[in-house]
Amino acid sequence: MNDSSRREFLRNLGIGAAALPFLTGLPSLALAESLAKPKQRLVIIFSPDGIVPNTFWPDAVGSDFVLKESLKPLEPFKDRTLILKGVCDRVKGDGDGHMRGIGCLLTGTELFPGNVQGGSDTPAGWSSGISIDQELKNHLQKSLLTRTRFGSLEFGVMVPEHADTWTRMVYAGPNKPVAPLDDPYQMFGKLYGQMKDQDILRSVLDDLRGDLAKVKGSIAKADRQLLEEHLDLVRGMENEIQASRKQDVGHKVPALEPGVRRDNDNMPKISKLQLDLMVSAFLADSARVATLQYTNSVGQARFTWLGIGEGQHDLSHEPDSNKAAQDKLTKINHWYCEQVAYLAKRLSETKEPDGSGTLLDNTTIIWTNELGQGNTHTLDDIPFVLVGGGLGFKMGRSLRYDRVPHNRLLMALAHGFGHRVTSFGNRDFCGAGILSNLS
Repeated sequence: MNDSSRREFLRNLGIGAAALPFLTGLPSLALAESLAKPKQRLVIIFSPDGIVPNTFWPDAVGSDFVLKESLKPLEPFKDRTLILKGVCDRVKGDGDGHMRGIGCLLTGTELFPGNVQGGSDTPAGWSSGISIDQELKNHLQKSLLTRTRFGSLEFGVMVPEHADTWTRMVYAGPNKPVAPLDDPYQMFGKLYGQMKDQDILRSVLDDLRGDLAKVKGSIAKADRQLLEEHLDLVRGMENEIQASRKQDVGHKVPALEPGVRRDNDNMPKISKLQLDLMVSAFLADSARVATLQYTNSVGQARFTWLGIGEGQHDLSHEPDSNKAAQDKLTKINHWYCEQVAYLAKRLSETKEPDGSGTLLDNTTIIWTNELGQGNTHTLDDIPFVLVGGGLGFKMGRSLRYDRVPHNRLLMALAHGFGHRVTSFGNRDFCGAGILSNLS
C-alpha cells in the first residue's frame, strides 16, 4: 500500500487524525517498500559525573569477559552488549571539563565562547555543532521510507528547568540546544493527544474507540493482535500516570541553585514511566531516534532509595582512597545500569510489527557519560556501553582502544544507518575514519 492509498483507505473509513499514532506501525497500513528492511533505531542514555573504573571496566578483552558490579544488570544481555574503553573526548577549547563533557559528547566539536562560568578560568556558551542524534534524525526524515511523526524524542529525568551548558546535550545545530521533556504526563500528551485538563488525565482510548473499531474489521488478524497489544500498553500507561499523579509523585522542579536537586525521591518512578513511553513510541513508529538524560552534568541527585544521602557530584569528587564514597558511586552507576537493562528487557519482549524480530533486535542503546572519572574530570575513557542490534556491530565483546577520538564512534553510528559521513564534529579527529573493529 503506497502512502496515497493508505491515506485514502483511512479517509474512506472515516478515521480521524488522532488515531494515527496507533496505526502507523501496522504492516497492513505500512509502505510496502519499507517492509523490505527492518527499522533501525538509536537510543542514547546519559548519566553524569563519571564512573568508578575498577568496578566498571572488564579486565578481559574480547568475548570472554566478566561484567563487574557497575554493569552486572546487563548480565542477561551480555551477548548483546559491546563495551568500549579508550574512546576519548579530545575536543579542547572553552569551558570546564563538565561543560565540554556534555556539550561536546554528541556534537564532537567545540563550545562557542560565552559567559557561562564553570570551574575553570574560561567561560563558554553552547556547542558549535549539531549532535549525532539530530543528524541521524534529519537523515531519516529525508526519506518517505524512514520518516516518522516526530523524527526524534528527547526524554529527561529530573533535568533542571534552567538552560545552560551543563544541562543540554542535544543540539539541532550550532547554538541550538534542545531541551529534554522530563514530565511523563507531558510526554504522554505529546505522543497521544494534547492535555485537556492539567489535573485529570482523560482517557485517550475512550475518545478513539469508534475509529479503532472501524480499522479492526479491515486489517489482517495478525495486525489486530498487534493493535490490541499496543492499546493494552497505552491503557496501562494511562493508569500508571493517573495513579502517580493522585499520589503526588510526579516531577516538581524546586527553586534551587544550578546543579542542586534535593527533591528527587521520585526518580525511579519517573525513569520507569519515561522508558515505558519510549517503548510505546517505538512500537507506534512515532520516532526512531531517542535520547534520555538523567539530571545534568554536575548532577547532584541524591539516591535516597539506595540509602545514599550525599549528592552524586559531591561523592564523585572524593579520592579513590575513600572506599565508602567509591562504593556509593558504584551503587549509583549500578542503578543507572538497571535502567538501561530495563529498557533492553522491554524492547526484547516487544515484537516488531513487521515480524522482523523484537524491537531490541533493531535498536542500539548507548549508555554514556560526560566524564571518564569524576574526581579527575578526565575526558579520557568516556564510558560507551552499547546494547542491542540493528547497526551491524558485532556484540558480546569488551574492546579497548588507544585514546581514539570519540568523533570516530559518532561517524560509525552514522555509517550504521547508511549515512556515509566523512567527518563529524571537529574534522581534525576524523582523518582515520570510523571507529575500527566494531563489525
